Amino acid sequence: MGDIVIRSFKPGDGRGVISVILPIQREEFSVAITAEDQPDLAAIPTFYQSGKGGFWVAEKDGEVVGTISLKDIGNDEAALRKMFVAAKVRGKEFGVAARLLDVLMAHASQAGLKAIFLGTTDKFLAAHRFYEKNGFAEVAAEDLPESFPRMAVDTKFYRRAV
Repeated sequence: MGDIVIRSFKPGDGRGVISVILPIQREEFSVAITAEDQPDLAAIPTFYQSGKGGFWVAEKDGEVVGTISLKDIGNDEAALRKMFVAAKVRGKEFGVAARLLDVLMAHASQAGLKAIFLGTTDKFLAAHRFYEKNGFAEVAAEDLPESFPRMAVDTKFYRRAV
């Protein structure tokens, strides 16, 4: 078993990113969504890796097994998006989700961000526990910044100070 490396997204990772995200969305959470429905995935460098944003992947044996991103929404605030970890590397023994979040938070701090917001669905119960355990507090939809990129499926929102 190879080590898991967390690194910035680079050209050539696109197919690997989609191969992690789509099955989780479609099969685990029964969200009827395609790669085409998520144009941000075809434009990661310009959509995420701009301003104070970023996009990171977890890689094991040359394969993308996790993703996390930060979308700069202005005013020293950002949106955490596209946090996905392949089932085969989930859990405390691997610590992929925690490591992805640590890299994102270190970047946010260095970039001078003040707050990170995220949206999720009622279905992602394990995600709710993870975010709450890692310092995110639930906020009402009306308390989100105007620039927050709200997704139609999102019903639960969180904020964490940097």
